Amino acid sequence: MKTALVTGANSGMGLTTTIELVKQGYHVVMVCRNTRRGKVAWISAKEQTRSEELTLMQCDLGSIESIRNFAEEFKKKFSKLDVLINNAGVVSLKRRLTDDRFESHLGVNHLGHFLLTNLLLDELKAAEQGRVVTVSSGAHKWGKIDFDDPYFEKGYNVARAYGRSKLANILFTKALAKRLEDTNVTSNAVHPGAVSTNIGVDRKTEFGKGVHKVLKPFFQSPEEGAATTVYLATSPEVEGVTGKYFYKMKEFAVSEEADNEWLAEELWGWSEERVGL
Repeated sequence: MKTALVTGANSGMGLTTTIELVKQGYHVVMVCRNTRRGKVAWISAKEQTRSEELTLMQCDLGSIESIRNFAEEFKKKFSKLDVLINNAGVVSLKRRLTDDRFESHLGVNHLGHFLLTNLLLDELKAAEQGRVVTVSSGAHKWGKIDFDDPYFEKGYNVARAYGRSKLANILFTKALAKRLEDTNVTSNAVHPGAVSTNIGVDRKTEFGKGVHKVLKPFFQSPEEGAATTVYLATSPEVEGVTGKYFYKMKEFAVSEEADNEWLAEELWGWSEERVGL
């Protein structure tokens, strides 16, 4: 049986992706930061799939220590990993820092997944055809990498911070693909579209209700958003395809900055230093 790992598996697109992969015959490791919410999602996924092929594990992608501990625990339980889906993400209207003093968008959305993926490369290579799928966004086009002020200490803007992390996701995807080109592991990124569960505003507030009302016609459901992720994880059509960015199950163009090989290499080296690889 093939094994898939999904980060941020407790809600929205992560939970939908988990359920679909189990239905397609995968054993899915649900990785969640909050154990209580994770358990609720785990029970829900088991009920919806009528399957026991689900393992719940805790990991905080905003903590290097937590990621390293998780990787050790994973290796004790699994000798191979067929699919790694880097799905977890944060959106914060206020500037926040992770345990390791990284700005939260770059820390969780990029650096956390950068470390996790690197720690699990041996298990991915042990699979017949390992696949890494990283959830990015069209918001990468708003992003710029600034090594002089990576954490927005000189002025914070949520759209620019989120965009920077999503740009980093694509640069990481491409640099990883380059490093793995002589292996059986592929690395691709996906733009899921605007998914109604994950836009980073509280729907209980008047502001949140207003935002959702205005944007609702443009939203995809979590099922629609997860479709391309599942396609990249499972379809024989993309076997051997690597270093690409997909939207609605088709290859899609990225911004000029996201296609910059020099920048991808610079970011890789910078990221290695930050997470201690």
